[in-house]
Amino acid sequence: MTVHPPVVGHCDELQDALGAFRGSAHITQRWGERLAAVLSGGRRLLAAGNGGSAAQAQHLTAELVGRYRDDRPPFSAIALHADTSSTTAIANDYGVDEVFARQVRAHGRRGDVLMLLSTSGASANLLSAADAARAAGVRVWALTGCAPNPLMAGSDESLCVEAPSTATVQEIHLVAVHMVCAAFDAALEQDERGTRTRDARDARGAGRAAQRKRR
Repeated sequence: MTVHPPVVGHCDELQDALGAFRGSAHITQRWGERLAAVLSGGRRLLAAGNGGSAAQAQHLTAELVGRYRDDRPPFSAIALHADTSSTTAIANDYGVDEVFARQVRAHGRRGDVLMLLSTSGASANLLSAADAARAAGVRVWALTGCAPNPLMAGSDESLCVEAPSTATVQEIHLVAVHMVCAAFDAALEQDERGTRTRDARDARGAGRAAQRKRR
């Protein structure tokens, strides 16, 4: 069977983009570790995107509410676009640019994180959401396509994918989502090990103190 160049060329494009993206691993690790601290502290992740980016955002929240690899407690994460009744009502009453911003004002609390995914980095409804989040004290992280772009400028932190096609940017965004989840789980496990170590040390100290008291 003959494989047409545009088909196999997609693999080559993805391989090149992935090789370049590997240098951003430290950002995904930092995001995962920070997210573990935020969600463990009772805060929430909000996420949004349009089209394929909406699917990637919802993938992220599913990994946090469900699980990524190993079993662990669920954490609060909401994909804003998944509430179709709210998004369509807001679009009808206030305009499409407000569909995410109004939900951020409703659900976002100081200390939460808003993750916005956009291949262009120029979607008006995501830019409005970023503005609403910053006004509410919600930290904004952006996963975008090529830099510079407006969403990158309007976020607290951004991770930009250098790739020539929308499809490849979206595929690298999924890699980024999984890297964040891996770092998230690793941070939780490290914290749990530290807690067990402290508990064991405290128990030994209490036992020694009790022995001294009996003497």
